[in-house]
Amino acid sequence: MSEPRSDALPGCAVVTRLLGGNPAGTAARMTSWLLIEQPGPWQADALERVLAEAFPPGRLDVLRAGGLRPLLVRRPGRHHRSPDARRAVFVASGRPGWRWLERIEVSDLAELAALDLEAVGAGVPGHGVPVEGPMFLVCTHGSKDMCCAVLGRPVAGALAQNHPDRAWEVSHLGGDRWAGNLLVVPDGFLHGQLGPDEAALVAKAALAGQVEPEHLRGRTSATTPWAQFAEIALRKAMGYRGVDSAVAVDERPVAGSDGHARVVTVLGVEREYEVVVRRNGVVGSGVSRCSGRIEPPSFVTEGIRPLEPVALPG
Repeated sequence: MSEPRSDALPGCAVVTRLLGGNPAGTAARMTSWLLIEQPGPWQADALERVLAEAFPPGRLDVLRAGGLRPLLVRRPGRHHRSPDARRAVFVASGRPGWRWLERIEVSDLAELAALDLEAVGAGVPGHGVPVEGPMFLVCTHGSKDMCCAVLGRPVAGALAQNHPDRAWEVSHLGGDRWAGNLLVVPDGFLHGQLGPDEAALVAKAALAGQVEPEHLRGRTSATTPWAQFAEIALRKAMGYRGVDSAVAVDERPVAGSDGHARVVTVLGVEREYEVVVRRNGVVGSGVSRCSGRIEPPSFVTEGIRPLEPVALPG
């Protein structure tokens, strides 16, 4: 039997859903952001072209490795840009206890070179006009992966109708197979497998200072997939909705697990919990037309144990 034509195969996000892939524990690590408005169509390398115009080679390498994430943003809808138009630039921090969002306007990308990006990466504010968040950033970077455009644009359009001042399209976030992807800034939570209805619930929760745990890929400042998964597991088990109601503070391997299982200590609302998370390999395998073979990872929670509250002196 001959192999099916690639254009007859479903997209990677569809294959992932059919395989039962769970987005929990799959968020790309991001602790701070540089968001540059770039209307118009985006080529696959659009972000790198913009950064090359704004910064000397290598300027962002260390910062990106440390968690600063540069991204392009644009308003949902038809994309046109006047060559004389000023553009918005946002800088933000998403670390627990250090969340903030600020706006700058520039007429030339070269102006960005004056930004103190080391301070931004360290979570230090004071670069522009404070903005009351959240921003809703939906990946629609179709030249990177078609699923982001096919599944992301309806989400971006729906959010733009209900939250026109907060909704933006964003360049590649990582994890095309989890499209539609929605990043909430500066809260720092990445959600996946969203349609317009699910995105509306995420937005409603974020506007109330809460987190919608269903379809949550993870807190982007968490250091590992195990930490992300453990936080989500505790949120669901305890009904935690607050932005900082579940924060991983420690992690250690389970003896004899060959690194596949870890004990994650998560700070909850009133005490710490130990959450045992195991990575079981993949849930299945399938072929897509946009990303080749798809093998979604599988994490499971093996136990949640409350720790004794820490006695404070005095």
